[in-house]
Order: sequence, then structure tokens, then C-alpha cells
Amino acid sequence: MAKNLLIVESPAKAKTIEKILGDDFEVKSCYGHIRDLEKDDMGIDIKNNYKPRYKIPEDKQKVVKELKGLAKKSDEVWLATDEDREGEAISWHLCQVLGLDPSTTKRIVFHEITKPAIQKAVQQPRLLNMDLVNAQQARRILDRIVGFELSPVLWRKMSMRNNLSAGRVQSVAVRLIAEREREINAFTPVSTFRLEAFFTAKDSNERPVTFKAEGSRFPSITKADDFLKSCIGADYTVRDIQVKPAKKSPSAPFTTSTLQQEASRKLGYSVSKTMLLAQKLYESGKITYMRTDSVNLSETALDDIQNQISKQYGKNYIHTRKYKNKNESAQEAHEAIRPTYAENTTVEDAETRRLYELIWKRTISSQMADAELEKTTAKINISTNKEDLTAQGEVLKFDGFLKVYIEDRDEEETDEEGDEGMLPPLKVGQLLPLKEMQATERFSRAAPRYTEASLVKKLEELGIGRPSTYAPTISTIQKRGYVEKRDKEGTPRTYRILTLKGDDISKKDAQENAGAEKSKLFPTDLGLVVTDFLNQYFRDVMDYGFTAKIEEEFDEVANGKIEWNLMIDDFYHPFKRDIDNTIEKAERIKGERELGIEEATGKKIVARMGRYGPMVQIGDVNDEEKPRFAKLKTNQSIETITLDQAMELFKLPRLLGQFEDTDVQVSTGRFGPYISHDKKFYSLGKDYDPYTISLEEAIPIIVEKRQAKDERTIKIFEKEKIQILKGPYGPYIKQGLRNYKIPKEKLDNAHALTVEEAKAIIEDVKANPPKKVARKKA
Repeated sequence: MAKNLLIVESPAKAKTIEKILGDDFEVKSCYGHIRDLEKDDMGIDIKNNYKPRYKIPEDKQKVVKELKGLAKKSDEVWLATDEDREGEAISWHLCQVLGLDPSTTKRIVFHEITKPAIQKAVQQPRLLNMDLVNAQQARRILDRIVGFELSPVLWRKMSMRNNLSAGRVQSVAVRLIAEREREINAFTPVSTFRLEAFFTAKDSNERPVTFKAEGSRFPSITKADDFLKSCIGADYTVRDIQVKPAKKSPSAPFTTSTLQQEASRKLGYSVSKTMLLAQKLYESGKITYMRTDSVNLSETALDDIQNQISKQYGKNYIHTRKYKNKNESAQEAHEAIRPTYAENTTVEDAETRRLYELIWKRTISSQMADAELEKTTAKINISTNKEDLTAQGEVLKFDGFLKVYIEDRDEEETDEEGDEGMLPPLKVGQLLPLKEMQATERFSRAAPRYTEASLVKKLEELGIGRPSTYAPTISTIQKRGYVEKRDKEGTPRTYRILTLKGDDISKKDAQENAGAEKSKLFPTDLGLVVTDFLNQYFRDVMDYGFTAKIEEEFDEVANGKIEWNLMIDDFYHPFKRDIDNTIEKAERIKGERELGIEEATGKKIVARMGRYGPMVQIGDVNDEEKPRFAKLKTNQSIETITLDQAMELFKLPRLLGQFEDTDVQVSTGRFGPYISHDKKFYSLGKDYDPYTISLEEAIPIIVEKRQAKDERTIKIFEKEKIQILKGPYGPYIKQGLRNYKIPKEKLDNAHALTVEEAKAIIEDVKANPPKKVARKKA
């Protein structure tokens, strides 16, 4: 038995550290948090200074029992959970549960899992930092209060299933996405005509090359046409040339936020995938701690990086830089995300290799020389109207950091023109032959919808959330159905081009695909309705500045400047007044929009939220005849659907024809579109549109699904609507929509079960439902 027990969060981290420390230490994992707030009565004693009541979840009982046993046998217990507030809180919970004294228990922290870092940490242990623990407790308690108090208000005020919930940071994130969506919907594109002239001149090898010069933008086709007419028969002369040196500097090494953004742009990773892979790299000792808002690099790291640059690229590529943190309260960690050893340019693991190489390149480039450029601007005069055209080009004189890395840009930061190319050698007074001049119609664009990465960037700019909260926030708002990540198809748009060639002006129309977007965040109708309600009745909770102020107060708790329960108290009382006032006075949320009147009946048509999502309703519940309902399509919204689009939805159910002398119908229900035939129902996949599918397309679906069902069916009791079916884990019983597990001793003879035996199994499962196992927290 080892003398020392060292506890970390994850088994992967435990394995790496155990190899470093040797036989004196047994390294065990607690698998993340071992305690959480009780579910009953919020888990907080509001009247007793917000004292939390913690409970060990069922799925952690075994881990805790094992750790208690090992702790008793060990001479000393060391805590080596992550260095941020979450990690500090886990260490404190371990002290409470294992009966360790926080005033004497050794706590070690490190930014990287390398032999020198771990050995140094063991030589310099510290005690628990209760300020960090209290900052994490304050966040957990405040978020629990908001969730537990706000969610029941939504249940009362909305005619929806009772799984609505609201969170402090999540609700603000949904508000950002909702506001951007409305901004886009309200946006009207404005067209202008961009002028481009194409000239020829000889390059340094005396070969003719074509280059581009640009002129003014024109507000209308008439103005553009008039300008082109004024250029007929003109001479084009180089009036002025300016050559200026320019520099490009590298970006700072990665923080959590910038890593998430760049991995999204360059690798197409979601925020949660980036953090999962980064955690794997950290735990295997390949990179430093991945939850940080610091851009600092240690002196040891700087020396290591400079040696690598010198060896790989030469000394003239070295330029030591110390970057400053934008966020002065950067407390999550003390270093940027970097490779633990600069000499490791890649890793063997295929899953994490691309992310590691991105981190390596960004880190190395941050300490490399500026790229040196030469920018040339030429003014070309038009003889007939004395206007100037501008040609620009740049030449890379020294690549510097660009040899390793170029940072990508967000959609809103890119321009239509793209990068500048090289210009041929030009002289003042030189006459240039014009190939052609074009005025092309271009349309202004609304701000793009958020990607996961650009939302992280916006949250960080507003001071909302911290490195450890970005990924869970984005994941939660999607799971709750307030936001969805999807692609948007573009729509064909015509634009006009005027071309001057010789003395002739031609006009033509061209087509472009406008508004197409990939992997963007869209608010659902539920998200929009809930956001409006919270905005109306809980302005503080939904206010960006107020949410950022709360984050600053958590930082102050972490720095020991304010008491955590006083901070909660300042928030709670006004918030509770808003809750009580809303329950008493607020009307129920309708979330509806009137679209018009049905011509045939004169009944009102509204788009509204229903129990199972957005829908269109014709008629009123008070009418003699029951109202008719139709579910909105995935890409439709209550806010933007038109009357014509709404009426299209009522074309279902559609009779497609007959198969085997029985009608084939297509319709839609709670679980999506389906085909009905001979009293059987077959779900329709995403590849088919219920409004356009034909009988010829529907028949193979019926045949295929019927065959698959026959292969799965062991036995059917028609009268009782009980089926015994084959599943991926063996036979099971199905009655209605519910499945029931067959006891092990009867699995081999499932085909021989009688209806009475099947009923008995169903009743037994209902009386003794299986226990749900809570998921382990990472």
C-alpha cells in the first residue's frame, strides 16, 4: 500500500500522474464532483444565510466508499484537482466527505501534467483557498435560485409541457441569438453598383498581365450607366504611385475563448468538441490547462519556444513578446493554452492531432517576427471625366510568423474584395490599355447569425460567463430547445452587371445564391416567446450589464473582497419581488400572431405556440366546430410565416392513391410526418417532404418498413395490443408506446410467453420501475 493517496478528477489524469510520481503515491480519480445540491426545496436554506444542503448522488456512492477506504489506509491524502474554482470546490467537497481537515490537507496545483511541474507542485503544496471555493458555491447557489424560482413561473404562464426552464447566463445567451434573428428579419438589403476596371501592363519579365482598379460605388443603375458612358473614348494614365512598408503581427497564444473560436473557424469543431479534445490533450500531458483567460507564457515556456523557432526556422524569426490580458481579473489560470514541450510538433493520437497542431502553431507563431510587406497604391486618372480609379497591391518581403500560422476571420470581419494581389511595375504618366470596365450590383448584408464560436466571442466581449461556462451554456440552450444549430439554404437572387468594352456598354442579369448559412444558431419559436416574457418581467436577469456585474462580483468573492452570502442576498430580494409580482399580475403567454382570415369560412388564422411546439390554428375553441391545427415545418417561424405558407400546411393529410387495394395517406403528427396504410403507420425520413411525396415513392417505404418489422416480431397479441419483439439487446415486450424488459430467466423462451405471462411482466415493471442512473459529471 502506497503511503500517499493523491486524488484527481479523471482516470486519464490519474494514469499520467501515477507514472510520474512512482510507488510512493497511489493516484485515484473522484470522477468530477462528488456532491451536489439536494433537489428538494432548492437544496438551499434561504433563511439561514443561503446555506447549501449537499448530497452525494447515487452514482457517486461507490466512488466515495472506495476513496474513504483508501484514505483511512493512507498516511497522507493529497488533493490535486484542477486549479480553477471548480477544481478548488471539488477538493473542498472531498475534505468534507472524506473527513479531511482543510486547514492541514495538502493541496497541489499545476498548469501542465509534466514531470517537472508535478514534482515542483509536490514540493510546494498549499492549503485550500476558501475564497475560490466560495466563488464557485456562490455561482452554483445563485444559478440554482434562478432556475428553481423562474422555471415554475414559465410552467404557470405558458400552455406547454412542464419541462420549460430558465437559467441566468443561458437566458441572456438566448436573448443575444433572438435579437440577432429579429435584426436579420427586419433587415432590407440595399443595392449599390461596384465599379471595377481591368487593365493590362507588362510585368518584370515583359509578359502582359491583367490587374484590377476600383472606383466609386453608385447608388443606382442609372448613375452607374451614366459613369460608364462618360468613360467612352477615355485615356487612362497613372497619375500617382505610393509605396509604403507595412507590418503584420501575430495573435496572442490561445485562451479558452480564442481556442474555441479558431477551432470552429479552421477545423469546424463545436465548442463542446473542442473542450473534450483539449481536456484529453491536457490529461495526457500534451498541453497546459485548457480553461484559462490568460495570454501569459512562463519564462521557461518562452525559452523553450525560442529554442524551437531558432532550430526550425532560424534566429531571424525570433521576436519575444509578452501579451497583456484584456480581462484584468483573469483568475482561472496563470498561463495561456500551449504545448508542454515546443519540440513536439504533433501527437500520435489521430483524434486530437488537428487540435494539438493548431495550438502548437498558434503558440510558436506568437513568439515569431512580424511579417514585412510593401504596399503599393496607384491612382489612375480617366481623361474624359477627371475621376480617379485606385489599384492596390502588396508584396511579402519577409514572411515572419506567416511561415507558421495565419489567423482566420469571422464572417462579419471579412470583406468582398479579399486579399490584395501583386501589381505589375507601374510609372507615373504611363498610359494603360483598358480591357473592360464593369459596374456590378452588390447588396448590403445583415449581420450574420451567430456560430457557437462567435457567440462565445460576444459573451466574452460583454463580460458574461467565464472560461469554464461557455461550453455548458451553449450546450444547455440547445438541449432545452430554445436554440437550434442548423444550416440555411440560400435563395436565388438576380443581380445586374453593366460592362464597358471598347465603345459599347452591355447589360446582363446574373444569379447568385443569397443568404445560405452553415452551422448557425437559430432561436426556436419557444426561445423567442420565453425571451420576450423574461425580458418583460425580469429585466435585471436579462440585462447584459447586470449579468456581467454578477460575474465581476463572483471574481471579487474569489479575490476575498466580498462575502459570498451578502452578494447572493443583494441579488435575491429584488429578484424574489419580481417573481411574486409576475405570478400575481402577469398574463399567460400567448406567443401568437394573427395571419388573416380563411376565405371559405371567415375564421381567424393564427400562428401560435401549442403544447408540442409552433403551429397554425384555424378557428377558435369557442366556435361550434373544433379548430383545425397544423404543425409548422422545421425552417418556419411564427414570426415570419405568411398566410399563404400557413394555408399550405393544411394540405395534409394527403391521399396519395391506393396500394394493395387500400388507401395510402401521408400526414404529420406529434413525432413528425408519417405514411398510413391498412391501419399501420410508417414514419417518413428527412429525405422526403410530406407535401410533395408521390405514391411511387411511398410504396417502397411501406414495403421496407413492414419487412423490417416482420423480422423483429416474435409474437403479437392483437386484442391486448401487446407485442414481443427482437431488440439490439435481446427480446422485449411492447405495449402501446412503452417498452418492458423481459426477466433474464425468461429471455431464452420469449417466443413461448403467454398473454398472461406478458401482462404479469408489464404489471411487475410498472410496480417496480427501474432506477434511473444519473450521468457522471466530467
